[in-house]
Amino acid sequence: MANVILDYALKNYEKMFREPTGTGLPYKFIVPGSVYNNTLWDWDSWLTDIALSQFVTKDIKEYEIGCILNALNMMDSKGRIPIYITPKFTREDYEKWGETNIHKPCLAQHAAFIVKKYGDAEWLREHYQSLCRLIDYYMQKCRHSDTGLYFWITDMAIGVDNDPATFYRPNRSSGSILLNCFMYKELEALCYIADLLGIDSAEYKAEKEHLLAAVREHCWDEKDGTYYSVDLNLKPIDPRYHAGAPRHWDCVIERLGCWSNFLALWAGIATPEQAGRMVKENLLDEKSFWAPFGVRSLSKYEKMYVIKASGNPSCWLGPIWGISNYMVWRGLVKYGFLEEARELGEKTVKLFEQDIIKSGELHEYYDPETGEPILNPGFQNWNLLSINIKAWLDGEPAVKEF
Repeated sequence: MANVILDYALKNYEKMFREPTGTGLPYKFIVPGSVYNNTLWDWDSWLTDIALSQFVTKDIKEYEIGCILNALNMMDSKGRIPIYITPKFTREDYEKWGETNIHKPCLAQHAAFIVKKYGDAEWLREHYQSLCRLIDYYMQKCRHSDTGLYFWITDMAIGVDNDPATFYRPNRSSGSILLNCFMYKELEALCYIADLLGIDSAEYKAEKEHLLAAVREHCWDEKDGTYYSVDLNLKPIDPRYHAGAPRHWDCVIERLGCWSNFLALWAGIATPEQAGRMVKENLLDEKSFWAPFGVRSLSKYEKMYVIKASGNPSCWLGPIWGISNYMVWRGLVKYGFLEEARELGEKTVKLFEQDIIKSGELHEYYDPETGEPILNPGFQNWNLLSINIKAWLDGEPAVKEF
């Protein structure tokens, strides 16, 4: 069979490139496509770049680096960067937002990917401290002192929009497994860049090891054999009522079956034994996550499970997303579950081939049982990572994230 997805991508990928636009985006950049037509998004630009690097032969370095520079250009006085930037966006606009979620911890990972791809870190030297400032903000404002885990400030704009481990939960209460896995890899990427530039990063290397220990201690559930997000919203110990039995725990596991639990594989946080239990006891359960077209974004066992079209928030309560399929697949490969990785890879390729053949486009998310598209035709973004998966299935080198 012809490489349907690659043929589609080669005809359409240039639609995601943007020239400098307005005051908010003074550098070239990459957009996800579809309704997200003229906006720079945090993890979207990073993951789209990984996909483009699999098959694009022309020079796109300015667009790649521009994603980083546009983000850093919008950093405010506190070290915050918004999760998205529009052409008319200004720092003054952002300062008025108040305390809310910021750029996900993936900017150093994107920068490290570009550095590794081109073998050049010098362009980052003048921006290294800004990368540190973003992480410093997380360390100072979003780190739970008792556990060492990171939390979302609010339930808005977390990427996995209505993940019930965070959605509708109190502010600063969600020790999200997604956020903590991303931060672990972000610290690793920052230290990689620092080493190349000859800069001391001992503080961040120590934080990386502390975070690894914290996630393993607090987020692993021996009963279910998987990692979970945790609830940090516990009352302080009050000697008037609690003196006789003060709690000896600092968080409570949220036993919610979300695809992001498997990011502990992608990030390399799970031990080999834990990885085995996660895959065999959780991922491969066809009544839960393992669907005909990939990994359900929420376990079918959960009462919140639903397949429907919604935007802002987008629906992460069951539909198949290209990014969840890809990152779980990458985790399977990392831990040597090659048979399972092949099955998931083939399901993912089939999903997008089917969509292109039927509708001529890709979409944002899909029905797990039928593979039918649900929302936003023309959405390319991380769906193109299926080309990286296809390369691996064919025994060819597959570009991967840092």
